Amino acid sequence: MQILRILFARRWLIVGLLVGGILLLTPPPEGLSAQGMRALALLAMTMIFLITEPIPLPATALLIAVGQVFLGLGDSNQIAHSYMSDAVFFIMGSLMISIALVKQKLDKRLAFWLLRVTGPYTTRIVFGISAACALIASFIGEHTVAAMMLPVALGIIRAVEDDHKQARNLAVLLLLAISYGCAIGALGTPSGGARNAIVIEYWRQAFGIHIDYATWMAYAYPLVLLRLPFVALILLMTFRPEVTDLRRALVRLRRVVRESGAFSLQETKAVVLFGLILFAWIAFSGQWGLGTIALTGAALFIIFGLVRWEDLNSGVNWGVVWLYAAAISLGAQLTATGAAGWMAQQVLALLGGTGGLAVILAVCLLMILFTNVMSSGTAVAVLAPVTLQIAVLTGASIKEVGFVTALASAFGFLTVIGSPAAMIVYSSGYLRPLDYAKAGSKLLLLSVIMLVLLALFYWPLLGL
Repeated sequence: MQILRILFARRWLIVGLLVGGILLLTPPPEGLSAQGMRALALLAMTMIFLITEPIPLPATALLIAVGQVFLGLGDSNQIAHSYMSDAVFFIMGSLMISIALVKQKLDKRLAFWLLRVTGPYTTRIVFGISAACALIASFIGEHTVAAMMLPVALGIIRAVEDDHKQARNLAVLLLLAISYGCAIGALGTPSGGARNAIVIEYWRQAFGIHIDYATWMAYAYPLVLLRLPFVALILLMTFRPEVTDLRRALVRLRRVVRESGAFSLQETKAVVLFGLILFAWIAFSGQWGLGTIALTGAALFIIFGLVRWEDLNSGVNWGVVWLYAAAISLGAQLTATGAAGWMAQQVLALLGGTGGLAVILAVCLLMILFTNVMSSGTAVAVLAPVTLQIAVLTGASIKEVGFVTALASAFGFLTVIGSPAAMIVYSSGYLRPLDYAKAGSKLLLLSVIMLVLLALFYWPLLGL
């Protein structure tokens, strides 16, 4: 009986290993190399582990690394190199900066200001957070906004926990409002995410199509605005908050802010430094990289005595850094081995040479599949050439398919690794992987429906 209980508790671990083992023993189908088949086996096992969490997620990240080596997808030095990138540096640096801001208690001041604007009711606060994140992220990128808003949400959560020890649903609401708000806003403008710039560049290079900033907004921004009220509604329906009136938290935050007095010199330095980091992200990320700027900012917080390394070492969720690095590494392997292209071709074969709605849905399906298992920028870089060529072969509009490719790549609502914002808020420790799927599946369905309606009825009015 003891053995049966152990096996039942580890059932998803066993299922994941069995699925991976069966795929490894299966001969690769036509058009897929042996290495590609091994990459698919690792992907299938990883997805089972990420969704069911039979082991801690950082352990899954480590298994991705050793799995690539043992399966012959690269030597240890190559795999180690693939785990470090500017995106990983950004996640690492932004988490450090969040801890530094919390250390100065700026999170409580910002949380108090947010509650003053929205009022103390949970419904308004959830809408306020998601709307603010969406509107800001559409211009300066979801990474930056998530890193900026996480300390604010944590300040509210901790103020509530002083009176209500059981308030997990409220925490999930506020944190997913940040994650999903950032995700829906990031597709609104070319500067909202790397995926948008990648598609614009493919249009220019391959087809001589030039899309400017305003034109992109005309096609994409309605999808941001249409979903704004539904994000809060879906979250509130999925996670019923234990506390609906945060008036006591507001009073507590007001008392903390008053006791803190006027801005101290340390707080002023923290605000100025964060402002400089934010400006550098906006103005110089293309030249220096988001990650380099983030790590520079984290180092400056330490140098100016605004945070100690001990605080960063204990406060940062380093497992999240590993998980994000593993997602990027696995995505690169899927591309290098041809597994990503083969999977794309299998889905696209279902089109049967037709166009119109079938093309839109097929491209949506491809992007949703890949953006939930790798970074959206990587997914677009891998699949945009394929989807644009499909447009040529089926007679569909190249611009329409390009927009669908970019916009659907922002629908990474189902997994922790679906977007950088999701990874950042997961580092708080309040969320579980299944939380994303519960609300994300509803938001995903709504997003696909709205995107299809825009493509069929709104975009033709703009001359598409």
